[in-house]
Amino acid sequence: MSEVLTTLPWSPGLSVVVFGVAGGLTVVGSIRLVTLGDALADRTGWGEALFGAVFFGLTTSLSGIVMTVVTAAGDQPQLGYGNAVGGIAAQTTAVAVADAFLRRVNLEHAVASLSNVLFGALLIVLLALALLGSYAPDVTLGGVHPISLAIVGAYLGGLHLIRRSGASPLWQAVATTETLPDVPHDHGRLDRSSSTALWGRFAAVGLVVSAGGWAIARAAESLVVVTGLSTGFIGAILMGAVNALPETVTAVAAVRRGAPTLAIAAVLGGNSLDALNLVVGDLAYRSGSIYHAAGPAQLFVTTSALFMTAILLGGLLVRQACGWGRLGFEGILLLASYAAMTLVLAV
Repeated sequence: MSEVLTTLPWSPGLSVVVFGVAGGLTVVGSIRLVTLGDALADRTGWGEALFGAVFFGLTTSLSGIVMTVVTAAGDQPQLGYGNAVGGIAAQTTAVAVADAFLRRVNLEHAVASLSNVLFGALLIVLLALALLGSYAPDVTLGGVHPISLAIVGAYLGGLHLIRRSGASPLWQAVATTETLPDVPHDHGRLDRSSSTALWGRFAAVGLVVSAGGWAIARAAESLVVVTGLSTGFIGAILMGAVNALPETVTAVAAVRRGAPTLAIAAVLGGNSLDALNLVVGDLAYRSGSIYHAAGPAQLFVTTSALFMTAILLGGLLVRQACGWGRLGFEGILLLASYAAMTLVLAV
């Protein structure tokens, strides 16, 4: 059995089964992460927005990171690139899905905060840098394109500014009767567990999600070979959708648990780390720059993700209280944008 799993390509049937099982692991793991993450956000005093964007985003992005590394190292850089930016587009759409589970008011209205707005702005910067990398000269330093260093620097600098702004905010969202503040919750037995035990469980679930990412990447490589589907569609839509499962499930579960701030933070934080995913892919791809290996389909998805992030940021600033079908204008636009992107890649 081990020889079958290590020899590519897998059969279409095995690839589909692996996709399903690995996707199931990410769903189960993500539900558990919501409970642990909410408890740790209160325990550390970081709050749901910052903790969700950094630690939650990192853990839920582990499967996507593994997917990009495996495919880029396996000389499939378009799959790795498409997985990263396709995951961002799918995860942004997850906000609209989570919004449908918040019955009283539009999600972006309820949880508007300076941290979430700044993380949206940071994501726009990171995606713009990724696009610039594709149009910059095709040079590498030690096998890494200089834009990768710029992306890492922008992310770290952005985190510093966001944390400093959170400590001394000069901008605040106006509180309304529908605003849901980030306040500590009762976590039952988890409140009686030590911080070390909570962090240990959090890390263990992250490892399970990572293992699922490896399996999905291998299945995707096989599907490219045996089905003839384009790397743009498989990377951005199939891998991207599975990559987005942890954030989607996390966002919905967080809303249902009464922690909606964590829902937005997990999506925006996970998306920012998926932009860093390109840096990891650039390191793993040894035949040049992953930005220049990206084709028209990958650049199209990157631009779509940038457009969708701007829509979400607009929703956080406008804070529409309600809209069609319990979704704000941004939720409708996000769903329509993702559907249009999928249609374009499929034809």
